[in-house]
Amino acid sequence: MNFRWLGPLALLAVLVIGDQIRINRPGHKYRLTLEVETPEGIKSASGVMAVHPDRSYSRGGYTQTKGDAVFVDLGDGKNLLALLAHIDNSLELDGMNYVTLRAYNAAGRKASFNEMSRMTGSVPVTGALIPVLVNFADLGDPGSARVLPPDGLEAALGKGFRLHGVSAEVVPNGVWPLDFGGVLGEPVTRAIEAKLPWWNRPDDPAGKALQAAGLKSGEAIDPKQVFTRK
Repeated sequence: MNFRWLGPLALLAVLVIGDQIRINRPGHKYRLTLEVETPEGIKSASGVMAVHPDRSYSRGGYTQTKGDAVFVDLGDGKNLLALLAHIDNSLELDGMNYVTLRAYNAAGRKASFNEMSRMTGSVPVTGALIPVLVNFADLGDPGSARVLPPDGLEAALGKGFRLHGVSAEVVPNGVWPLDFGGVLGEPVTRAIEAKLPWWNRPDDPAGKALQAAGLKSGEAIDPKQVFTRK
């Protein structure tokens, strides 16, 4: 065996692995938390999202967010979801890439997009920064979806239900692909598919949910991306 090639091959392997980490490591991760006042007290849920700039230019320079919609079980069949979308005249997906940037800046914590991974602490997400909120009157029926305004939960869910707040907090990036928690970084939350009984139906239930809620996009999108992005 010719060992003189081991050194160059090892160096090449290190360079390839290092480049893959550079390409695939998120620019930053954040935890989005939804808190709802109910007659039984505050109920909440959160999910970790990963924001990926296109460092390899394989996506045409587009930034993308990976994660799931945040689902809050309010009890007695009631629920509230923060989708991976905003409304800007029509439904749009890009706003999720900049939730933390805009929320930190709105809170007076001025930072650039490239500085977000160094930010700490939780900040409120308010106004137009709040993702689209929806409720399923019947969780088993995607056609029962309806959009709820942040200040209008009581009218749809009943007396005593109010949005207590939405917040965002930058969490540790870790070293891709070893983001298993703790010092290795917060893993992206994957839970929404298990929460929606209709998810694996073959009749485009995600599309039916958006249609029932009156959510239309100005461009063609995969309806599933409003609920989860891989």
